[in-house]
Parts: sequence; C-alpha cells; structure tokens
Amino acid sequence: MPGVDLVELGRRVYTTAHLTGEFVLRSGQTTNEYFDKYRFEADPVLLDEIAAAMVPLVPAGTEVLAGLEMGGIPVVTALGRHTGLPCAFVRKQAKPYGTRRLAEGADTNGRRVTIVEDVVTTGGQIVLSTNELRTRGATITDALCVINRNPTTPTPLTQTGLTLHSLLTPDHLTP
Repeated sequence: MPGVDLVELGRRVYTTAHLTGEFVLRSGQTTNEYFDKYRFEADPVLLDEIAAAMVPLVPAGTEVLAGLEMGGIPVVTALGRHTGLPCAFVRKQAKPYGTRRLAEGADTNGRRVTIVEDVVTTGGQIVLSTNELRTRGATITDALCVINRNPTTPTPLTQTGLTLHSLLTPDHLTP
C-alpha cells in the first residue's frame, strides 16, 4: 500500500505484542520470543491500520475472506471493513450442535476463498482448515497473515498449493 511504512508498522506491532520468556507454539516448537496477537488485535487503532495495510495483499478475484478461529476472526473482520468483501469465520472443527457448520457467516461453497490468519509459524492450522473448506466446495489458493515468523513461506503451505501473502516478516519486527 503506498504510504504505508511497514518498518514503522512492524515496530508498533513489536512494541505492542512482543514477549520474551519460554513459550510453546501451536506447532509444538518452543521459543523464547512470542508475539501475543491478542495485544495488537485488541488495539482498535492498530488493528485498523494493520487491516488497511493488508488490503493490497488480497488476491484479485477473492469472493470471501475466511478468518481462522480465534485470532484470525478480528483480523478478517477489520479487513472485510476495508475491502467490502464478505467474511466467513472458520472453526477448528465443526460444532456438534445448531447448524453444525465449520464456517459461519458468508457461504464458502463454490466460491474463491482467501484464508486470513494472524501469526504463522508452520501454517499447520491453515493447512487443516484449507483442506476442510476444500472438501466443502471452496476454491482456495491463497492465504494472508499479519505476521509470518519465517523469512519465506512455510513448506506445508506450498505443499498444499497455497501462496502466503505476509504483511510483516521478521525483518519488519524490531524494537
């Protein structure tokens, strides 16, 4: 996005969300550096700026933005406000009651869907959710994230046929 200083935005995200200590990631990896996504997602001004900066990353032809439970939900909602695209809210597993749906909100069946996530390490949940949504008729080739903890796209995503569009990478996340 013209005018967006990703280094400055990365610095603000770092200042707001960076923690040190010992943390176990969803992937099972242990790290001494952690980005608490809820800290930047709970700041409405910062979240809105993040979403505005992500707009150019949304692939042409996207019909639905699908945010992954739980951290991808606030990001996809903010991004939907900026793009005007409908949003789906994707559970880790379909609920066993009510509608019993995996994805709530916009219908993904037969539509070109872009996955939205907050922080990516290995991309494991993106892979699981993509596969589930594909079996339900969604066409998915792309995913977006606020922070990719890696300098490149994690292998599980490329093996699943996904292109990852990252707003911030380790190069942007400095004090």
